[in-house]
Amino acid sequence: MKTKIVVAAFAMIMTIPLMAAAPAPRLPVASFDQLPKPLPLPYDESANADGAVAAAKLRAHRAHKLLLIDLGGNWCLDCRLLAGTMELAPLKPWLGRHYEIVTVDIGRFDKNLQIAARYGAGTKLAGVPAVLIVDPRTDRLVNAGSIAALADARSMTPQALADWLAKWA
Repeated sequence: MKTKIVVAAFAMIMTIPLMAAAPAPRLPVASFDQLPKPLPLPYDESANADGAVAAAKLRAHRAHKLLLIDLGGNWCLDCRLLAGTMELAPLKPWLGRHYEIVTVDIGRFDKNLQIAARYGAGTKLAGVPAVLIVDPRTDRLVNAGSIAALADARSMTPQALADWLAKWA
């Protein structure tokens, strides 16, 4: 009997993060072909990435949001599809309520890799976009093991991207 109670309690505890996640809004497009063109070029190649991440982390902490660090390059189609999807209404304001977002240019996998390493993702990314979702209160990575999940974004739908982002919110 005690074992059943412990198992039931454990099962309830394990569902709390899933119940707490904020569902993504329904997007007005079904495929990436419907995204506005040209797709965004979201990465500032001359930005001070360390400074931008530090400032975004401070804003996230103050606003009680998660920090979303988008590592990629303007040469990357999957990165640009993610950026175009994130610009869609109603996703953009939804993201703004849950995340402080900062984009970081990684060049050709030869720039700003210290940011991924800082959060335990190493200096060799499996692909981009690499998305780090960080709890700014603890400075810990929330989505460990899933940072390259969107590296093949083109095989998904815009709604699937939105749903992936929502599962961490």
